[in-house]
Amino acid sequence: MKISSSIVNLKSLTFPSKFNSFSSLATISNHNNINNDKPSNAIDRILLRFRILSRHHDDDEPPHQFLHRHCLRSDDAVFPSDNQDQKVFDKNQVMAPCLAEEELNRLKTIGMHLKEKISIPKSGLTRPVLHKIHHRWNNCEVVKLKFHDLLAQNMNLAHNILQHRTGGSVIWRSGSVMWVYRGENYQGPTTNTKHSSKSESVVCNQQQHDNMTPEEVEFNRMLDAFGPRFVDWWGTGILPVDADLLPPIVPGYTTPLRLLPTKIRPRLTNDEHTKMLKLAKALPCHFALGRNRNLQGLACAILKLWEKSLVAKIAVKLGVQNTNNELMALELKKLTGGTLLLRNKYYIVIYRGKDFVPANVAAILSERQQLKKQVQDVQKKVQHRAVDITGEDETNAQAGMLSEFNEAQAFRGREISPVECEKIMKEADEASNVRLMKKMERNLVVIHEEADAKKSRAEKLLTKIDESMIPAGPDNRRETITDEERAMFRVVGLKLKVYIQLGTRGVIDGVIKNMHLHWRHRELVKLITREKTLAFVEEIAGLLEYKSGGILVSIDRLPKGFSLIYYRGKSYRSLITLQHRNLLMKAKTLQRSTSMQRHESEDEGLSSW
Repeated sequence: MKISSSIVNLKSLTFPSKFNSFSSLATISNHNNINNDKPSNAIDRILLRFRILSRHHDDDEPPHQFLHRHCLRSDDAVFPSDNQDQKVFDKNQVMAPCLAEEELNRLKTIGMHLKEKISIPKSGLTRPVLHKIHHRWNNCEVVKLKFHDLLAQNMNLAHNILQHRTGGSVIWRSGSVMWVYRGENYQGPTTNTKHSSKSESVVCNQQQHDNMTPEEVEFNRMLDAFGPRFVDWWGTGILPVDADLLPPIVPGYTTPLRLLPTKIRPRLTNDEHTKMLKLAKALPCHFALGRNRNLQGLACAILKLWEKSLVAKIAVKLGVQNTNNELMALELKKLTGGTLLLRNKYYIVIYRGKDFVPANVAAILSERQQLKKQVQDVQKKVQHRAVDITGEDETNAQAGMLSEFNEAQAFRGREISPVECEKIMKEADEASNVRLMKKMERNLVVIHEEADAKKSRAEKLLTKIDESMIPAGPDNRRETITDEERAMFRVVGLKLKVYIQLGTRGVIDGVIKNMHLHWRHRELVKLITREKTLAFVEEIAGLLEYKSGGILVSIDRLPKGFSLIYYRGKSYRSLITLQHRNLLMKAKTLQRSTSMQRHESEDEGLSSW
């Protein structure tokens, strides 16, 4: 049995369409719990509560008022104790439906016959939508709503917003569709939805003020100073400021002054960025924006907000055509100079930055800068006046170290002769040459040190390479065989029908691997090569003996070529890895064999001449 989770919610009283009345639920509950004395699940306890309310309510009370008072507004409902359950709840008899059940069934019947439905757009419960709902309620008790986009994905949020904004009660909900009951004492909307947003925002703020914490009250009071509120807010909680109603252009607006303290990095680290995003996630939205350009009024409000908050959280209005959150973020970042933390189709979060300066502090700093500029201008005027009095050219004024300054002061008041001027220039050239020589010497010392270090590293590397290139000698502990064993192994090896063919490539890792695979099943292995030169065959035999670790028994000439017989040894153990990395690959060995054949053919041609 699939039952919607909305049944437990006493505010909405949402029941599946499978059960048309509480009597059917009671029948199924009695059938399932016939052997138990107490209610076993939430549905039984809800039914029990309705039975108790139906027995103890006033008989003169109308059913609509009773349903509205006990079912649709049952936030403080308290279930009876276990003793009362045993006395009242009888499993063996089915009680008649109470007035609340009859009223709920009547309203659900009205909802099932509704054909027209009000579509809730992407922007949520706007004033035109509220006007449609109240207009329908004037003719019918129940209205059918269809949600889309964001609210359709979170129907619990839509449920709370709808009951808070309209004052009605949800009697049934499935998917993105709701049936909303207007209430028994419905007298029309509390405020006319055709009025201005200012009057409606005042009413909404008065309704919210009763359930706010002291922090939320302070936050709401802070937003009152920024501008009018956004009445068509699709969320819950405090209404944000409508940024579209702020002035688009502020005369004389300039980007605020910013000053970064010393020894502080201007950019945010990853941990700081994450911390700021967590802080912004916990805050309600400050502004709601639907305009892409001309945001100077919003920029002024954000600068005022940054004096009390580190971040400014801006919600992008839903359902507004041609909104572009990228243009909004770029415009605000350009006007305020803040740091963009988050930007998507729902929110824009801007951090004020580490170099943010409040307005009063920025005014004081600007005054100090203007005063400093004035002092510098006065000093320049005094210097120009002194130069005019002495008759010296300011461009030829001497400057440098303290000794040069003293010499220049000593010559003041008299003319410098050409000889003295030449002497001064010569000394200056000599001093510059000395500095240049010292600099070159330091560079040479550094270069020599680096060259010596590189030379020593190269020598160590060459020593290691030379040691690695020395071939390892034969092992003195290597196993040997006697002449009798050699003769016997030669006879047995020549009779072997299975052999390994050495191709034109010669000795490769595949040949060594095949030799070890043969040695796993027999003691001898036979190889045949088609080389014609005995010296070259002996060289191949020595290389195979060294690489494979076996013992060469004999080299014999056969019609097919030369045969090489190898004995594995008495203490042979199978290798773990059969791959030899120090042998040439197939391509390299083929190149070597072709070059050797070419060389042999050239030698034969020369010998014939």
